[in-house]
Amino acid sequence: MTDTVAPEPTPEQAALIARVRRMMLIAGLTSALAVAVVLIAVGYRLYRGEGSPTPGTTDIAETLPKGARIVSTAVAGERLVLTLDIGGATEIRTFEAKTLKPAGKLRFVNEP
Repeated sequence: MTDTVAPEPTPEQAALIARVRRMMLIAGLTSALAVAVVLIAVGYRLYRGEGSPTPGTTDIAETLPKGARIVSTAVAGERLVLTLDIGGATEIRTFEAKTLKPAGKLRFVNEP
């Protein structure tokens, strides 16, 4: 078997090869930097974990007034919404969906 020997490149070809290598190095470094930025962003989001409830704290007992009944429940964005009927008056109570902490009350009463 005979090995084929490539001729020496001309000065123009050598300059072109050097230019292509330099462009490949720049593209490779840019890609590596982009991957590193994405991995850092994902790691930061996972580490930060904002607003996640701790285990065991999601069992909450909310006391309702005497004679009250829950008419409906809904989720609105980051809130849990309960509609209550309290002796003919309607009341809406909102809670934070992640922590179940009370966020507010809205009471509707009939005119006398």
